[in-house]
Amino acid sequence: MAKKVVATLKTATGKDWAKVIRAVKSEKTGAYTFREEMVPVDKVQEYITSGVK
Repeated sequence: MAKKVVATLKTATGKDWAKVIRAVKSEKTGAYTFREEMVPVDKVQEYITSGVK
């Protein structure tokens, strides 16, 4: 599956996107999980500062 994502990101349209990985703390256990999302490059800073959705 990772090969498909990498191949997509190398195309002309894929360069407009960035993969953002955010650590999210669970309220029940206190353990951290990681949330990965594809975000447009011009919206990365806004996404990071917005908090968990």
